[in-house]
Amino acid sequence: MSEYLPGLAGVPATKSNISDIDGEKGILFYRGYPIEELAQHSSFEETTLLLLDGRLPTEQELQNFHQQLVANRTIKFHTRGMMKNLPPTGHPMEMLQTVVASLSMFYPGSECLTDDDACNDLNYIHNTTVKIIARIACIVAMWEHIRNGYDPVAPRDDLSYAENFLYMFTGKEPDPMLARIMDVCLILHAEHTINASTFAVLVNASTLANPYGVVAAAIGALSGPLHGGANQKVLQMLEEIGTPDKAEEYVDKRLANKEVIWGMGHREYSTKDPRATILQGLMDQFMEARGGDINPLFEVAKAVEVVCEDRLAKKGVYANVDFYSGLLYAEMGIPADQFTTIFAIARSAGWLAHWREQLADNRIFRPTQVYIGEPQRKYVTINKR
Repeated sequence: MSEYLPGLAGVPATKSNISDIDGEKGILFYRGYPIEELAQHSSFEETTLLLLDGRLPTEQELQNFHQQLVANRTIKFHTRGMMKNLPPTGHPMEMLQTVVASLSMFYPGSECLTDDDACNDLNYIHNTTVKIIARIACIVAMWEHIRNGYDPVAPRDDLSYAENFLYMFTGKEPDPMLARIMDVCLILHAEHTINASTFAVLVNASTLANPYGVVAAAIGALSGPLHGGANQKVLQMLEEIGTPDKAEEYVDKRLANKEVIWGMGHREYSTKDPRATILQGLMDQFMEARGGDINPLFEVAKAVEVVCEDRLAKKGVYANVDFYSGLLYAEMGIPADQFTTIFAIARSAGWLAHWREQLADNRIFRPTQVYIGEPQRKYVTINKR
C-alpha cells in the first residue's frame, strides 16, 4: 500500500479482541459486553480484569485481584522524594509521565522481555500490570498534596479503587454517590480501541521496551488537547460562555471562525458517544440527589449541546466523552488540570491489556512513508554555495 492517509485514518494497525465500536449505532463493547451494562453493574476492578483476561472474573478471582491492588498501593519514599522536587507549577500530566517512567528504576525485571520466551512470562506481565494500575492512581492523588506543600495522604486497605483514590486525593471519607460516579467514570475511560495513546503503547511494546516506559509514552500521547486533554478545554469553554443564554452566540461565532467546539465530535462516532450519554445521566442523578444544587455550568453544557446538535448533527458531530466528564470531576472538587490524569488512571487498564496482547504476537512496528523531498543531488562545498 503506497497511498498516504493523514493520521492513518481507517488503516488497520493490529488485530485485537479487547474492544470494538459501532460508530453508526453509537455502541462500545469491552470484550463483547456493552459499555452501558458494565457501567450499571460492574466495578473498575472487575472491568480491568475483564479487559486483561478476556472474561468476567469469579468472585474469588476478583477478591484476589483487589487484594493485589491494595498490597501495591504503597509508593517508595524515593519516588515521593523525587515528586517533592518537581516544579509545583508543572502540569500534572508532565509529572505523571515523569514519575511513571522512573518506576522501572525502582521496580526492575523487564530484562525478561529480551528473552525469546518473553511473551510467555505471564507472571511478570500480570505482576507488573498490578503494580502500574495500583500505583498510578496513588501518584496522581499524592501530587495534589505535594504540589500544594503538604505530605500525601496514606492509602487505606478497606476502600475500593475509586474510593481510595478520592480519599487520597481529598483527604476525606468519600461520599458513596461520588465514589460510585468516579467508579463509573473509570470504567467508561478504561478502553477505546486503537486511539492515539493506545497506538503509542503498541509501537513501544513492539520494541520490547520496559512497560513503565510504554505507559509513559501513552501518557504523553494522552496529554494532548486533541486526545485526553479535551475535557479540561471543555470546562474552560463553559466558563467562558458563562450562562445558557450565551451558548448560541458562542457556538455560532466559533463555527464561523472554523474553531473547535471542545467536547464535540469523535472520529469513531457518527452519533452521540455512548459514554457521553451515560455521563449526562450521572449528572442528572447527581443534580436530583442534591435537589438541583449543582454547578450552573451543567445548564450551560446542556444549552451548548442543544445548539451543536442543531448545527452539527447533519455532519455526524455530537457530544463525546469529554463533554461531561470534566463537569463531574469539578463537582468532586478536582482541579481542571487533573482531569486528564484521571483519564490516564482509567486508561492504564486498556493500555496494559493491549501491551499484553501485543507481546503475545509481537512484531516490531516499522511503517513506511511517501517521500516528497528533493531528488538525488550532488553535495556542494561551502565555498561554492
